[in-house]
Amino acid sequence: MTTVAVLGLGEAGGRLAADLAAAGVDVRGYDPARAGATDPETAVAGADFVLSVNSAAVAVNAATAALPALRPGALYADLNTAAPELKRELAALVAGAGGLFADVALLGPVPARGLGTPALASGEGAPAFAEAFQPLGMPVEVVSAEAGDAAAMKLLRSVFMKGLAAAAIESLEAAEAAGHAEWLRRELAAVLGEPLLERLLEGSRAHAERRVDEMEAACALLRDLGIEPRIAAASASLLADLS
Repeated sequence: MTTVAVLGLGEAGGRLAADLAAAGVDVRGYDPARAGATDPETAVAGADFVLSVNSAAVAVNAATAALPALRPGALYADLNTAAPELKRELAALVAGAGGLFADVALLGPVPARGLGTPALASGEGAPAFAEAFQPLGMPVEVVSAEAGDAAAMKLLRSVFMKGLAAAAIESLEAAEAAGHAEWLRRELAAVLGEPLLERLLEGSRAHAERRVDEMEAACALLRDLGIEPRIAAASASLLADLS
């Protein structure tokens, strides 16, 4: 039986762990915020796959704590939304520990979709990640052998998605002040659909702090590409106010 260690058991990691267990996978979990949790090395020891589902801010620390127990040839996949440079740093750490690395970008709300969340994967271990997780129900597209490419593609997508959310929030705040909030919400829902509109509004408020980091990484990527991040910077500013 395949053994998967999930590092980080929040909304996303917890849902993935539950879905994997339901699919018959031997799942081990570690989360420093959980009382009675085992240590990361115990969770990782002997695992075939390690999924890091924490945040970009602690991704390196999570890897550093877990990698001493990584068995040779095991695959370490970082599922955090992060800058390409951070993914390449993680790839180097994993290679130094004798493992394979996959940069995985999740393209949807994991708590709602679990293993059904579409994903991009890059890096040396991307094909192995796809081969293992596609049969479990995850739509995985391997985009390249270069760690960081999947992360960059997600950030490019985030410029639009988080910008759309910021536009909806700002326009509805103005409509509330003008006394036309119900009318404008109906108008936006007619264009976007009520489920997407609700996800944009509520997701931005619930995950504002994490999304500030995401949009700051998107801004840095755009500047590296020679693009002035007007929309990305405005989205980051609005999210910072929400947080």
